[in-house]
Amino acid sequence: MTRRSPYDVVVVGAGPAGSTCARRCAELGLSTCLIEEHAAIGYPVQCAGLLSLRAYEACEVTEKPVLHEVSGARIVTSRGSELSFDAGNTKAYVVDRGLLDREMVIKAAQAGAEIRVKTAFSKRSGSMVITRGISGRGEIPFRILIAADGPRSRVARDLGMPRPQVFLAGIQAEIPKPMAGNHVEIYPDASPDFFGWIIPSGNGRARIGLAGREDVFFRFSRFMEEHGGGSCCHLVTGTIPIGVMSRTYGHRTLFIGDAAGFPKPTSGGGVYTGVRSAHHAAETAYEACSSGITGDELLGRYEKRWKADIGKELATGFRLFGIRQNLTFEEVDRLITVLNDPALKADILKYGDMDRPGVLLRRIVKNPKIYPVLGILLRSGVRHFIK
Repeated sequence: MTRRSPYDVVVVGAGPAGSTCARRCAELGLSTCLIEEHAAIGYPVQCAGLLSLRAYEACEVTEKPVLHEVSGARIVTSRGSELSFDAGNTKAYVVDRGLLDREMVIKAAQAGAEIRVKTAFSKRSGSMVITRGISGRGEIPFRILIAADGPRSRVARDLGMPRPQVFLAGIQAEIPKPMAGNHVEIYPDASPDFFGWIIPSGNGRARIGLAGREDVFFRFSRFMEEHGGGSCCHLVTGTIPIGVMSRTYGHRTLFIGDAAGFPKPTSGGGVYTGVRSAHHAAETAYEACSSGITGDELLGRYEKRWKADIGKELATGFRLFGIRQNLTFEEVDRLITVLNDPALKADILKYGDMDRPGVLLRRIVKNPKIYPVLGILLRSGVRHFIK
């Protein structure tokens, strides 16, 4: 299908970031086309499916995708130390990502965005997106292009844009595993450069997985043997980009969500930051189309907007990611032991935030109770947070 008159905005990729951006652009009165290479929205699933309350609210969907509620966490080291805490109320939801994504795309369509599935970005030619899909080759003219096409963004590669700094591989299985309570379990030693997890998903099931930079399949197989047993209901794999690309705009294109490297470096979750970036991109696209100015000088406002909103937390998270790379098993175990102090646990419960960890970190490093392991933290790079 070829359209002669240009859309104001063409969005590539119908994940949470892409569908949010398409919906918001349509709500602002922009002619908007959202293209998705897969036939089914939300599949294949490439997400652990654990969203903070803030992230879920940002998606603006019903409660139907919610499978289970989480109120706390249990961190377990290979040396036997544990840190458990429970807020006493719901802090996160375990969701059906396929259903979540479909609801978000439906809202984009209801707002007026045109949705095209089985339509993949092939390349860009001037002001035209060249697509391939069920109808063969297509051409879609645009004024502003929004790249929301995931960590391996074909749009970014086609334009020669810089990529995120680190890519992690992740594997997760859904397994039969009844779990008492509403706690997520974290196993830092299961993947030394990131971590492993077990997430209760309700109805006697759990999601077990990990992410890392190397030996991921071997680590996952060992983790499954220790905690998962032999039965698997559903297996997913994915790539997590860590570290925002050095420039998130250019060539009349804005990069959002995983395509720009917006996942949180502390957890790998990208829904909240992706949706926030989508709102800032839509606002910038509206200004560009309304003024008829689509050059980099105007599009640069997008980068200023997301940096003012989530830039500080992403930078903090990336520093924490770097610190994680320098910690040994023994140092992680000692940190967990010290964090079990009642005063520090109280800080975790009061200031802990899945989406914005900076406040808690700065609070903890100034607490005298952390002094026994301050040397470990200083050596690993935590000086920046002590002010």
